[in-house]
Amino acid sequence: MSHRNVYLDLISPQEAVRRALDALDRQTLLGTETIPTHEAGGRTLAQAVTARCSSPTFHSAAMDGVAVRAASTFSAREDAPLELIKGQDYEPVNTGNPLPEGRDAVIMIEHVVQVDDSTIRIEAPAFPWNHVRRIGEDIVATELLLPQGRTLSAYDVGALLAAGIWEVEVLERVRLSFIPTGDEVLDFMDRPTPKPGQVIESNSQVFAELARSWGAIPCRLHPVPDNEEALTSAVQQALDSDAHIVVLGAGSSAGSRDYTKSIFQRLGTVLCHGINVMPGKPTLVAEAQGKLLIGAPGYPVSAVVCFEDVLAPIVARLSRRHPPARSKTPVQLIRRTPSRLGQEEVVRLAVGEVRGRYLAAPLARGAGMITTLTEAQAITRIPASTDGVEAGQSVMAELLVPAAELGRVLIHVGSHDNTLDLLANELMGLEEPLCLTSSHVGSMGGLTAVKNGTALFAGAHLFDPETKDFNFPFLKRYLPDTKVQVVNLAIRHQGLMVAKGNPKGIQGVEDLSRRDVRFINRQRGAGTRILLDHHLAEAGVDLDAIQGYDQEEFTHMAVAVNVLTGAADCGLGIRAAAAALDLDFVPLARERYDLIFPVEHEDDTRLQAMLALIRTKEFQQKINMLGGYETMLTGQVMQPGLGLG
Repeated sequence: MSHRNVYLDLISPQEAVRRALDALDRQTLLGTETIPTHEAGGRTLAQAVTARCSSPTFHSAAMDGVAVRAASTFSAREDAPLELIKGQDYEPVNTGNPLPEGRDAVIMIEHVVQVDDSTIRIEAPAFPWNHVRRIGEDIVATELLLPQGRTLSAYDVGALLAAGIWEVEVLERVRLSFIPTGDEVLDFMDRPTPKPGQVIESNSQVFAELARSWGAIPCRLHPVPDNEEALTSAVQQALDSDAHIVVLGAGSSAGSRDYTKSIFQRLGTVLCHGINVMPGKPTLVAEAQGKLLIGAPGYPVSAVVCFEDVLAPIVARLSRRHPPARSKTPVQLIRRTPSRLGQEEVVRLAVGEVRGRYLAAPLARGAGMITTLTEAQAITRIPASTDGVEAGQSVMAELLVPAAELGRVLIHVGSHDNTLDLLANELMGLEEPLCLTSSHVGSMGGLTAVKNGTALFAGAHLFDPETKDFNFPFLKRYLPDTKVQVVNLAIRHQGLMVAKGNPKGIQGVEDLSRRDVRFINRQRGAGTRILLDHHLAEAGVDLDAIQGYDQEEFTHMAVAVNVLTGAADCGLGIRAAAAALDLDFVPLARERYDLIFPVEHEDDTRLQAMLALIRTKEFQQKINMLGGYETMLTGQVMQPGLGLG
C-alpha cells in the first residue's frame, strides 16, 4: 500500500506565518540594490535618505505681484495710500521668481492700484516675508527626508527628486518560483483541449498576478508530473536559483501520490503541514537553504486561501510592508450557511445593496470552483466554534472590491435561465456598468427571497394547472401582503434534453419510467420540477419508477452537462441549454419566465436601467438568437390571467 500523509498539526494561518518568519533570516535572505529614483515607486527604502538640496534653494515669490522692502510700506493706510516707484520701491514678480535683492515681501497684484507705467498705489502695509517662500521652507539640505523601510509613493519620488536625490538604495523585491505539478496538468502555454481526467494549469497565473500586486517578482516553471524524483529535482533547482520562496503547486494533501511533504523533509525542515481553514487545509510550509518552501493545494479556491492568508503576509513582512488589508463591512446573509465545527471556513459572497442594507448570497463552496473567485465581491470567515450562520444573520465581510461597487450590484434570487447570462453581459456594457449576480435556488426560493426582502428581484416561471396562469397564483398564495410588479423576460420552450441523435428514442415523459432511461432532475422548488411533476401526473407516471428522479441539479446547464457526459440519458430543461451543448431536444411546453420585484423597489435606478435595457429591440433580438425563446411579451408588465398572452 502506498504511504499516505497524515495531518498531525493543524494550526492557524497566523501561526504558520509566525513559524515561517521565525525560520528565516530576513537580512541574509533579502539583499539591497541601488536604482534610479524615478523608477523607485512602490519600492522599499533600505536606508534613510537625507536631502542633498534645499527646496526651494532661493527665496521666491509665492504670488504674482510686486516685491518690496516691508519696512518701507508700514505707513500705508486706506485713508492715506502710499505710492511706490518701480525700480526704487518695488519690482514686479511672478509666482516662483527669485526675490530681488533687498526685497523681503510680496504684495499680491490684486492689492495694487496701477497709477502709471512706473507708479503704483497701495492701501495696506506689507509684513516681512509675506507671500514669500523662503530658502528651505519645504526641504532643508542634510535633513532626514525619508526613513528606512518606507515604501515609496508617487509623492515620495517627487520629493526625492526635488531634494536632488537621483538614486536610492532599496530592498530587493521578493522573488517567488511556482512549480505546477500533476500527471493530469496541461501547460496552458500549449493552448490544449483537455481530455477526461485532464485539467488546464492556471493556478500559477493566479499566483503570479497576486505576487505582482504584493510588489514581488513571480516566476513559473514548466509543469512537473507526479514523480518524486522529478519533483525533488525541480524543487532543488528552484532553491539553487535566485528565488527567495519556492511554491510547489498541488501534492501537499494526504493522497498516495502527494509527495510534497516527503520532498520538503528531504531538502529541509517542515514547519507545518495543514492549516485550520477550509478551503486551504493542505497548506504546507518548510525551510531549506535559508529559503522558504510552500506546498500549495491544487484546487484553485484552496490555493488562493494559501496564497492570501499565508504567503501574502510572509512576503509583506520580508518586504518590510504592512500585510494586505481589506475594507470590512457587515452584510446580511440571504440563506443559511452551514459549516463544519472545529475549522474556520472562508465563504465567498456575492454582495449588493438593497434599501441601505448589504445583502450577501453565499457562493458555491467547492475548493475547485474557480468561478466563485470571479463572481465574489467579498468573503466572510465562519469561526471554527460554530456550525454555521442562519439566514438573515449579520456577518462581517472582507470586501474584494471597492465599497462603491456594491451599489452597482443587482441581487437576483430565483430560477436559473440562460437569458440571465445574456442580461448580465449586457448590463456590464452600459455607459454606467451594472453587475448582476444570481443565486439559483428555484422559483419558489425566489418568491421567498422577495417576501423576506433578501433580493432586489426574483426570476420565476411557476405554472398553475388550475388557472393555466404563471406566477400570479403562487404570489397570491405565498406573498398575499407583498405588493410586487411582474415583468416578463421571455417565453421559453421547455422539453426533454437528450443525447445527440436521441439514441434511447425518448419521445415524452412516459419514457422516463423505462428501465433503460436514467433521468437527472432539478431541485425541489424549481419551476422546472413543478412543470415536470404536472406532466408526469397527467401522464400517470409513477415517480418511484423513474431512475434518477431524486438526483438534483440547480441549473439548466448543469442538467445539460449531465446528459452530454452520459451521466444521465435525459433531463428536463430549456431549449437554449440543449442548443448550447448541441443536444437533441424533445419539446414539452411553452412557459413564461418573469422577473418579480417589490413595488417599493420600482424607483431603484439599477432596476430602471435593467428594465430599460430589456425593452430595447437590440436586447430582444439577442434573446431570440439564443434559440428556444419568444419575445412578444418581453419587457411588458404582466397581469393575472394573461397566461402566454
